Amino acid sequence: MKVTLIQQDTRFADPDYNFTHISALIEEAVKAESPDVIVLPETFNTGFFPRENLASFADDDGKRTRETIGALAKKHGVNVVAGSVANRRADGVYNTALVFDREGNEIASYDKTHLFTPSGEDDFFVKGDHLTSFTLDGAKCGLIICYDIRFPELTRTLALGGMDVLFVVAQWPEPRIAHLLALSKARAIENQAFVVCCNSCGKAGGTQNGGHSSVHDPWGALLAVAGAGEEILSAACDLTVLSGIRESINVFRDRRPALYRLGAAPEDI
Repeated sequence: MKVTLIQQDTRFADPDYNFTHISALIEEAVKAESPDVIVLPETFNTGFFPRENLASFADDDGKRTRETIGALAKKHGVNVVAGSVANRRADGVYNTALVFDREGNEIASYDKTHLFTPSGEDDFFVKGDHLTSFTLDGAKCGLIICYDIRFPELTRTLALGGMDVLFVVAQWPEPRIAHLLALSKARAIENQAFVVCCNSCGKAGGTQNGGHSSVHDPWGALLAVAGAGEEILSAACDLTVLSGIRESINVFRDRRPALYRLGAAPEDI
């Protein structure tokens, strides 16, 4: 599986520009890289995130994303993990990721479940209430958004469902970029899966996004990493190595879930 990550310099609070720009980058990526899967960053339509008039900038229940990105997936016969968008629905604005197959069909959606309280994301967005897995070209995949990666319970739940590839879409700030790389590597090793992390770059309001999108293999080896600026990054993920890794160090067989009390209060442990 060849994955191509589009590390977009997202223009803050300008969805018209961002949809036009990301479409041009997808065309460039298809021509230059011939990928199996294209991956976009978090809130590629608005940046993370305009507090004034957020709903007016948001996609209307994913309609524009489907019409624009889904159409490009169909045109080029490529799978697209369409980052995420600020997405307006009847009960509020969600941080929503959509996935399209080679025919342009929407095959999965995910609303960010862990909202970044230090920035007040929980005051402006509605929390998602479900996890998401899907299949791309025979590979079982999971999808999380940015802050979600700090919650290993989430990715382990996806891994227990047989996940081969974890897609992470982000607008992660430059001062903590070492955290993103370390967490991506850790999630790959502990879950014995490929981790494909597409971050944004450029400024979002007063925040400098850090770029450094990356692909880690299940051993934690870094297959590819971007710099700090706008970039198209590709890596080949050899899915045939998964069975050997999981057989040689079978952490899933050796788990002892009867001892794990993830929902327990500290005083109950």
